[in-house]
Amino acid sequence: MLDLILPLISRADNATAAELEAEESQYGYTPTKYVCLILLVLFSISTLIHTAQAIRYRMLWPIPTILLAGLLEIAGWAGRFWSSFDDTKDSPFMLQIVTTIIGPTPFLAANFIIFGAIVRIMGQGYSRLSPRYYSIIFVSCDVISLVVQGAGGGIAASGNTLEDANMGGNIMLGGIVFQLVVMTLFLFLAAEFFYRFFTDSPIAGRAFARVETEDSHVTLTNSGYRLSRNMRLMLVALFFNTACLYIRAIYRTIELAGGWHGAIIETEIWFNIFDGAMVVLAFYAMNFAHPGRLLGRDAMNAKNTRTFGKPEQLEMGSTVPLVDSNRDQPFTAPNYYGGHY
Repeated sequence: MLDLILPLISRADNATAAELEAEESQYGYTPTKYVCLILLVLFSISTLIHTAQAIRYRMLWPIPTILLAGLLEIAGWAGRFWSSFDDTKDSPFMLQIVTTIIGPTPFLAANFIIFGAIVRIMGQGYSRLSPRYYSIIFVSCDVISLVVQGAGGGIAASGNTLEDANMGGNIMLGGIVFQLVVMTLFLFLAAEFFYRFFTDSPIAGRAFARVETEDSHVTLTNSGYRLSRNMRLMLVALFFNTACLYIRAIYRTIELAGGWHGAIIETEIWFNIFDGAMVVLAFYAMNFAHPGRLLGRDAMNAKNTRTFGKPEQLEMGSTVPLVDSNRDQPFTAPNYYGGHY
């Protein structure tokens, strides 16, 4: 009889010990060592590659965007790896709270910059906003989101009471929701741009302009505009990593809305999949489809913008000809579009 009862008592004691450990844990669980280590290594490798690519293509804009995001993710996963040895310590927990919540935000700014370059190449006449405004408006909103999330994370991490932690969490939630709204607006404008491009429906009053580089990315054919292989690959990569970041933003919104002891925030696998995996996929998508290689340094640095006449006046089967230059100066648009750019 004792042989049957003792194992049951032992299992009950083990379950009780596990429950007590979970209650003492900052996370509600103990971060898995090998998962934290894998993601720490993956983010480190990707950030090193992005550094080399920024040097190779002589680009400065990845430094405050992609590289900053990489360093924040490395710090965040280093904190979680540290916690895997002792999940009751405050320092690693506070480190990962702040860095993983704000880490992808600078990376998102890179997407806005890249899309601005794509608009210059494919034709500003199809875009609701000029390429410069994509950077000015959306990157500014990204900075606001970064500051709000960082402030909330700092308050939550340093708070001495549950009330302080909840206040910080609500501030972070506001920053994430704001970021989600901005991303949704960006996706709407991007969808409109591609619809107008493929249906050849430029916005009235908007001049028709493109960037001409050594590798022309847009060719006019009898069936419409044909995109180069590099441009198609860049668009797929940009869509993919934006989708990853959008999914991650939705997850973090739901997670924070549930509170510090909600079922989602205390389930490690959801964080590993919908935060860690989504962000690391976005990083490597940009490594494999780097805009410096696919679009060219001139396009990314906003050089060599040219304006054109009516699309149907261009010779079929040829690349678009160069007419005017100097994108920063206003010019009179062709009568077909009317007005000034």
